[in-house]
Amino acid sequence: MSASWATEPTDRGVAMVAGAAPESYWLDRPERPKPRARHTGSAAADLVIVGGGFTGLWAALHAAEENPNRSIVVLEGDRIAEGATGRNGGFCAASLTHGLGNGLDRYADELPELLRMGTETLDAICATAKKYGIDADIERTGELDIANFDWQVDDLHELGEEGRRLSQPMDYLDSAAVQSRITSPMARGALFDPDVAMIDPARLAWGLADAAESLGVRIHENTKALSIEKSDKGVRVKTGYGTIEAAKVLLATSASKSLRRKLRHWIVPVWDYVIMTEPLSASQLAAIGWSGREGLADSGNRFHYFRLTADDRILFGGWDAHYFYGSDTDPRRTQHPEEFALLAEHLLQMFPTLEGIRATHAWGGSIDTCSRFSAFWDLGMNGRVASVAGFTGLGVGASHFGARTALDLLDGKDTERTRLKMVRTKPLPFPPEPLKSIGINITRAQFARADRNEGRRGLWLKGMDALGLGFDS
Repeated sequence: MSASWATEPTDRGVAMVAGAAPESYWLDRPERPKPRARHTGSAAADLVIVGGGFTGLWAALHAAEENPNRSIVVLEGDRIAEGATGRNGGFCAASLTHGLGNGLDRYADELPELLRMGTETLDAICATAKKYGIDADIERTGELDIANFDWQVDDLHELGEEGRRLSQPMDYLDSAAVQSRITSPMARGALFDPDVAMIDPARLAWGLADAAESLGVRIHENTKALSIEKSDKGVRVKTGYGTIEAAKVLLATSASKSLRRKLRHWIVPVWDYVIMTEPLSASQLAAIGWSGREGLADSGNRFHYFRLTADDRILFGGWDAHYFYGSDTDPRRTQHPEEFALLAEHLLQMFPTLEGIRATHAWGGSIDTCSRFSAFWDLGMNGRVASVAGFTGLGVGASHFGARTALDLLDGKDTERTRLKMVRTKPLPFPPEPLKSIGINITRAQFARADRNEGRRGLWLKGMDALGLGFDS
């Protein structure tokens, strides 16, 4: 077994990614729909949704299903799924709390309800895809969270015991059992979570957009919302080429700068990087023994996530979460050659028999993280503008719940969702620059140090834990 993960790119890692297309594999396919027309001129709607990612699309579909007479407009500043929705790994987890461990730390009192709602959410996502005929390559394979080193084994055992206490079907697999599921020198054990599906995120988003339009929702792409302000009719949304008078507005802008200034203190954009290999041959697949097609992740403070696509490519991402001064989300950040080459080396450490394989795509994207690692909600402008953000890397499934809850708040409904403490509270805000950048980069360095020190957290991380502050992807 390898003693540790490589810390620098290697020649073989560079060779793997050198010819990779600099764009998301999910979006770089001929089936990508042509962009819809941008909004121009003046218009009116009962509900305007800003953002054409998962949260915005789920909100549009839910709102149209609940009230067919409601006029709904979605404004997407780029193209459908261009942001985090089309740049993630396609792990659709039932967790609403960014994993069981984070749920235990932050929402212990209502965690049984959140776990039940999360499973119901995953079921509803799969049922919606079936209802509308959305072919998103959904496979409910579950996920194996892997211990790469001995010090991670006890943590997984403990988490599995907590899960079983909460009636969660999470089984720990010892070294022999995990090696029967994947053949890797880096796998010492694993915890299996069955409530995770692998999906094609772009196809799901494109299908949701089509489904929403079939119910009368109007979608405009390449239409950046520039501002919102109170008006006689409710809220005026200004775009580059026109305005829309809305009775209510739902902001679903993920890591993009929020139109409500106060929300910017609660979100930082974290950059995450991903590579996608060419399709594996039958012999390559047999050599790594990944017959169950589970999603895989490992268990350090810095972690990888990886999965098989429908055509047997390996998506491999994660490891270091990057933050750039001033919450920079410039598109030039989507490329990070050194990070891609390091990921490639780590993939070969995980599966040495794949040496010589090439990556076809390499890309990055920003994630809306908050200090509690899970979504938060806000209602403003006299209850006419709702926002949900801060999903922190597990938003594919949680966005469905986030959208439904935001609509409940916007409609003034008293529901099981809106009564949750999770929904009624906010995370701690991040400090202004330069303290934000200094603090985040110290935290990143301390995470790396803890992983080198068999998981032992130093005074900085212990202090962050005590304050309820965090940084993750």
